[in-house]
Amino acid sequence: MSVTELRPNMDHWQERVDLAAAFRWTARLNLHEGVANHFSLAINDDGTRFLMNPNQKHFSRIKASDLIIVDANDPETLSGPDAPDPTAWGLHGGIHRHCPHARCAMHVHSIHATVLASLEDSRLLPIDQNCATFFNRYVIDNHYGGLAFEDEGERCAALLTDPKKKTMIMGNHGVMIIGDTVAETFNRLYYFERAAETFIRALQTGQPLRVLSDEVAEKTASELEDYPEQDFRHLAELKAILDEENSNYAS
Repeated sequence: MSVTELRPNMDHWQERVDLAAAFRWTARLNLHEGVANHFSLAINDDGTRFLMNPNQKHFSRIKASDLIIVDANDPETLSGPDAPDPTAWGLHGGIHRHCPHARCAMHVHSIHATVLASLEDSRLLPIDQNCATFFNRYVIDNHYGGLAFEDEGERCAALLTDPKKKTMIMGNHGVMIIGDTVAETFNRLYYFERAAETFIRALQTGQPLRVLSDEVAEKTASELEDYPEQDFRHLAELKAILDEENSNYAS
């Protein structure tokens, strides 16, 4: 019996390991919601074939070998084993079909991002360094239309056509983060939730906000975009912690 037969889903192994680590750490930070959220990672040039978590498996249990391959151009994907639910197909399929720059996509209903998405004004003002990270780099979807079946997914994908804007604040829903790699995308997800928490807690004080100027906010965002290897090192450290704990995420 071959190694592949003994250990299925060996293709794109390093990508699988990175994505599994991101699932595990997202659960540890309580950014997930039950078994309802989804991450995906493109594995072909045009992005239409992608890895995704199997349907309704808890993030804290996902292993590299569990990840399934989904084809955004093949609806028959939904009939395969552990196929994603229709909302995962609608949202992630739409993004990978229409936004080839979105190599990785992470969608969660994390608490603070969702609170921000529930405000009438969902802008994230640059009141600290983390908030400034996202200055002019997010879009707000103000037209939530129910569960993200295919039509809703197509509508959301149309909001992410500008490669500079890699965060979508999904009004009345949550947040969608895109990026080139798992490390970049998870790092952005982590810092967006931190930024949203800072902003929401600042609003809760009822005190006037000290908002950075547009010039300083843009300078900060640009400097952080060029900061060397922070995303890669962040994920590498998280994997090292999981390895020290003898986690089975990379199996």
